[in-house]
Amino acid sequence: MSFHCTITKNDFLEGLNSLQNITNKKGTLAILSNVLIETQSNGLILTGTDLEVGLRLFIPAEIHAEEGTITLPSKKIFEIVRESGSDTITIEEKDNSWVVITAGLSTYNLAGMPSVEYPEFPEYKDDSFVQFESHIFLELIDKVIFSIANEQENIYSLTSVLFEKEHRDGLSYLKMISSDGHRLSIMEKDVASDIDQLQLNAVTLIPKKGIQEMKKFCEARDSIEISFEEKQMIVRDGDAVMVIRLKHGEFPQYQTIMEAVQLENCAKINRIPFLESLKRINLFTEDIFHTIQLQIDNNKMILTSQNADLGNAKDEQAISYTGEPLTLGFNCRYFLETLQVMECETVQAYINSNNSPCLIKSEDDKGFISIIMPMQL
Repeated sequence: MSFHCTITKNDFLEGLNSLQNITNKKGTLAILSNVLIETQSNGLILTGTDLEVGLRLFIPAEIHAEEGTITLPSKKIFEIVRESGSDTITIEEKDNSWVVITAGLSTYNLAGMPSVEYPEFPEYKDDSFVQFESHIFLELIDKVIFSIANEQENIYSLTSVLFEKEHRDGLSYLKMISSDGHRLSIMEKDVASDIDQLQLNAVTLIPKKGIQEMKKFCEARDSIEISFEEKQMIVRDGDAVMVIRLKHGEFPQYQTIMEAVQLENCAKINRIPFLESLKRINLFTEDIFHTIQLQIDNNKMILTSQNADLGNAKDEQAISYTGEPLTLGFNCRYFLETLQVMECETVQAYINSNNSPCLIKSEDDKGFISIIMPMQL
């Protein structure tokens, strides 16, 4: 039976929009840039995958044929629906996987591909899901996503987030850790859910693409269900399911890095003035390394930067510090990105010596720790 249905524009647009980042990745299989559309008695199942992240979701629709499946170019069908002036969209399959799309007075002929060529959606077990409020994972992700290494990073595992669970002092914690080799971000949240159900690997690595798509998934929902299997993570709610293929490998011993910073020599700095000062100083850093110098002494911090072609900049901040004088070099962007995800008024910066990493935390940003490695001046 051929494919034939009518969908409201808003429902269709919302569903297609959820798939765009997954289906628009350039790959070797042409059909992966298509969305698989399957009819059910009361709606459509939309599926997109890049073989690393797969998303399947349901949208209500009026079905004019008993059953049908088709794959259509994801970006083009999204653009057609987005620009449509009609509240409803009708899709009818013709010969050789072509479809006629009718939207008000507009008609489009669009070439699809047979659905038999589309990869099968991963199967998963249904017995180990744990429900969480979505904001828990949004907070975890927001605090670590900025320091995940880019795909070209030599250390394969750094292009992922390390996910852990822990019982401590009678409480259950979920934890995410990311590092690009130059900095380390750690965020943990205490949760009321029974996390014993989560079957994690010895090292559970969620790839950057999966973290990005999981964030979008959580932003659209109040609560989600999570399950882990050896090779994949499953995130779902009543109308959608996302399967993320886990990476395998080792991750830096972040506990050892944390223990290397002694929590004694502390500078207390007002976050917003520090952030604004860094933005000014960054105007004169070199584009590649964003190197700045921090001189800390006697309740004062002097920030300087220099650009061989443009000149230099200097800024001064009042801080609370009574330790030994320090002169340090850091990547300005690392401080900027860390301070931007924090919400406190005052940050605590712990630095042992001129060549030591800087550990940043705050009592108001519970569960969050950032460690930034120094640079040679």
